[in-house]
Amino acid sequence: MTTYHYLLASQKFLLEEEPLEEVLKERVRHYQDHQKEIDFWLLKQPAFLESPSFKEIKQKVPPKAAAIVSTNEQFITWLKLRLEYVLVGKFDAPLDGVQDPLAILEQVA
Repeated sequence: MTTYHYLLASQKFLLEEEPLEEVLKERVRHYQDHQKEIDFWLLKQPAFLESPSFKEIKQKVPPKAAAIVSTNEQFITWLKLRLEYVLVGKFDAPLDGVQDPLAILEQVA
């Protein structure tokens, strides 16, 4: 089993109101410079929210949610310090009803 750490917010907040694209590009560049494998993903409409174990969390986020998911807890903690109005947490995968922790309900453009 793998532990995934996540940061959740509305799509509008993460994708339009915050400079998230720049932050993620910098992080990718840093990983490439250090020959490190990417361990984070941007998910628009993350399917893991459909798991019964996420029922309470799903009620706290807007219907059009987005998530940054990572196997690196420090990265999610760092993002949480940079962003307000987000929820953070973790889960072990696979989940009840969701076999792929990185599955999405909608493609990121």
